[in-house]
Amino acid sequence: MRMREVAVEEQIQCVLSYIQGGSADVWKENVLEDLESGNLEYEMVEEFLVDLKKKKEFGEGDNETVKVAELKRLE
Repeated sequence: MRMREVAVEEQIQCVLSYIQGGSADVWKENVLEDLESGNLEYEMVEEFLVDLKKKKEFGEGDNETVKVAELKRLE
């Protein structure tokens, strides 16, 4: 599936679908609310991924989640 032709919001939702557990779920729900209300200001999914990588409170699993999402995006 090519993601370049898909809206940024949909790409972010795809990335968020891989985030699960603990404080990451709370953060994910907040992002989804912002996404639905139009308060998210990313022009490219790569900007979102950079911010996601900075989230230290998610622990070790976060890097794996990001890598999986990046691979899916590149497919």
